[in-house]
Amino acid sequence: MDNQITVNGIVVSSMPVAETDKRVVLLTKELGKISAFARGAVRPNSPLLAAGNPFCFGTFTLHSGRTAYNLRSVKMTARFESLLNDLSGVWYGYYFLEVAEYYGRENMDESERINLLYLTLRALEKKRQSFDLIRTIYEIRTLGVNGEYPNVFTCVSCGGEAQAKRLSHFSVKAGGCFCEECVNRKGGRPADLRPLSVSALYTLQFILSTPLPKLYTFDVTPEVLEELSSLVRSWRRVYSGHKYKSEEFIGL
Repeated sequence: MDNQITVNGIVVSSMPVAETDKRVVLLTKELGKISAFARGAVRPNSPLLAAGNPFCFGTFTLHSGRTAYNLRSVKMTARFESLLNDLSGVWYGYYFLEVAEYYGRENMDESERINLLYLTLRALEKKRQSFDLIRTIYEIRTLGVNGEYPNVFTCVSCGGEAQAKRLSHFSVKAGGCFCEECVNRKGGRPADLRPLSVSALYTLQFILSTPLPKLYTFDVTPEVLEELSSLVRSWRRVYSGHKYKSEEFIGL
């Protein structure tokens, strides 16, 4: 069939639209973020039953109609069953899905966002790091995927590189780090300039530059985690301001 399409991705959200149907939002490698109708997905014996719920990674076969996609079949590759048995983990997972859905775009290559989401949900399952650290890593790397991340490699004032100059402060409104020389120079200092520890700077650089498979392989002290979390919260207030429904369930 000419209007049949196969895509690879994840269900990031779903909602009932009729007694037995669901509307699902898929984040796909081939088409970016799309919506599709899963007819009969609520029925207990439906082959689309699992695909009608979030956290489902797989290969989806769609029928392209005049105004919408219809989901015809799905071959699941990951379901995160153990995560679904942990209420706290589920809420963090929903938050990550909600962030991905908000930033996902139609007709864009979302491979990196999908891979990030997959590895983040795996990290939740493994529980080798605190959920708050996983959340902070995910939020910072999402900024990288979006191309709107802070400059943590050079001084935003003089352009000096971190290897040559000590990047000691951070300004959200200025978009990145300041070296000690520029901080001590009179005039031109942003009002929101804040100290940035060496550990927090290194962690930011690592999160934004390391290959995805190595992203969830480290830990930090509670002090550094709070420093990073505070920075991310401030960044969101200035550059996004979007409120996610699942925030209240994870204490944001």
